[in-house]
Amino acid sequence: MFDHVGVQVNDPAATTTALLAAFAPIGLVEMVRHDSPSGLVVGLGDRPLGDRPGSGPYLWLSAAPEGGVRHEAHIALSAPSREAVESVHEAATAAGLEILHAPREWPEYHPGYYAVFFRDLDGNNVEAVHAGS
Repeated sequence: MFDHVGVQVNDPAATTTALLAAFAPIGLVEMVRHDSPSGLVVGLGDRPLGDRPGSGPYLWLSAAPEGGVRHEAHIALSAPSREAVESVHEAATAAGLEILHAPREWPEYHPGYYAVFFRDLDGNNVEAVHAGS
């Protein structure tokens, strides 16, 4: 039933650039960008990959209120394969993002759960996961 999530960030343009670089291997693209009274709003979604249709925007980035981000959000994007998770890890590293957990299997979640975790520019915990076998 998940439709979309909104995350407040200190600099929507910079966070968009970093997330697009990190998640390019799994098809994340910018779909919408507009100004609002509280600042820039960016909608991200995915382009079709293989036999998977694209969708979105499902991840919305908007400017944090005065004083900045005061919480840590967790966002996990689905990857089509373990190799794609590895590619996200490489891209996040190349973008200079802090890697929290290098790609590995997380059997405590369920068998076949393979993921990488890293921090975005605002300290949010961001993940690419392949939940297959």
